[in-house]
Amino acid sequence: MTGAPPGQDLRPRSASRRSFLLLLVLLAVCCTVAALGGLAASDSASTYRSLDRPAWAPPSWLFGPGWTVLYASIAFSAWLVLRRRSLAGTRKEIVFWSAQLAFDLAWTPLFFSADRYGLAFLDICLLLAALGVTMLLFRRRSPAASLLLVPYALWALYAAALNLAIWRVNA
Repeated sequence: MTGAPPGQDLRPRSASRRSFLLLLVLLAVCCTVAALGGLAASDSASTYRSLDRPAWAPPSWLFGPGWTVLYASIAFSAWLVLRRRSLAGTRKEIVFWSAQLAFDLAWTPLFFSADRYGLAFLDICLLLAALGVTMLLFRRRSPAASLLLVPYALWALYAAALNLAIWRVNA
């Protein structure tokens, strides 16, 4: 006996539960990246304030709230692609999604902890390339998933320009 009323199937509920768990896992992955990046940047806030920065550089307090929204959208976009497909069926998409997150994770310690602004700029360029491919691949599966990554792409472009400007004036 399944516990379901006669004629009712439990599979939709099970699929819904798996989908919710997948979303939680993706959010946990993005939160982990955010937390590790936050740790790498936390000791360097005074370093960032002491750098020569362009007038268009954002204030330090903006990064936390901004990244919180961006990481949630990064997780949700992957969920839209994965929720109805197997991992094997979305291998390319997830490889590039994971690569852009790995480049994102590497950028913070390169820039803030190691003061390697040139390597950080190379890293963010690789992030942008991986993100662009991710967006194209996601678009085939879910246009909404691709659109959810647009704010992240715009922020990463802005961050790349800021990284380059800081590297040039602080070299």
